[in-house]
Amino acid sequence: MNALRLAFGLLTAVPVGRLPHVDRRSAAQAVLLAPVTTAPLLVLLVLAHTAVTAGAPPLVLAVVVLTAGALLSRAMHLDGLADTADGLSAGYDAASSLRAMKASDTGPSGVAAVVLALLLQATSLAALLPSTWGTALAVAAWLASRHSVAWACRRGVPAAQDTGLGALVADSVGRAALGLAAAAVAACSVALGVVARVAANSVAAQGGSPRGLPVGVVGVVAVLVVALASAHLLVRRCRHRLGGVTGDVLGAGIEVALTTGLVTAALLVSL
Repeated sequence: MNALRLAFGLLTAVPVGRLPHVDRRSAAQAVLLAPVTTAPLLVLLVLAHTAVTAGAPPLVLAVVVLTAGALLSRAMHLDGLADTADGLSAGYDAASSLRAMKASDTGPSGVAAVVLALLLQATSLAALLPSTWGTALAVAAWLASRHSVAWACRRGVPAAQDTGLGALVADSVGRAALGLAAAAVAACSVALGVVARVAANSVAAQGGSPRGLPVGVVGVVAVLVVALASAHLLVRRCRHRLGGVTGDVLGAGIEVALTTGLVTAALLVSL
């Protein structure tokens, strides 16, 4: 329970009260539980899907969901994306990049990264909300985005600095725990995708046997793989430039994974 409270305290604006002493063990457990912090947004996604099927404009509700997500996270992940983009475009050494990431202002690279990410997220989510399967894929993208933090904090990935969130959680997640967390996220996402696909096909067939079930499973797996792979590439680039990860890099990984996951899901639904 302490790790769960810590996960909500680190990644959301949900009040969790005063936490006991936080060590690396509890921080690693909190990182592994990061996908659980999406629960309020997942409920909102289902409500948005219901409203869209009743005739509400999907783009408006997509923006509402993203706004709620920004409020729930205090826009920390978007801030991390902006700072990381500024850092990676500032000079060619770790010192100048970290200095740019710490600056209070946001440069053109950071503004462009946030604007483009939100545009892709909003338009992709608008294409997903009208269908049950599309909403399930959106849920998978959200789960994958938070699970990307565990991969960024796995053993062997150092912190870029000695202080801050990165120093607390970097290099803290063991392989066995990471494997179990990945299996849990995949199982939940695939189960949800199968249920949604069966429901959609049952309606289409008017009570007949469901079709296209393998496509549903492959679609969910594709969203998970693309989202996590994109976050991994970002972390790899930051390790090369910064020497490790920071809290900003973790937030940027969340936004990159969410964006690529939603875009992949939208393309799958359109096809």
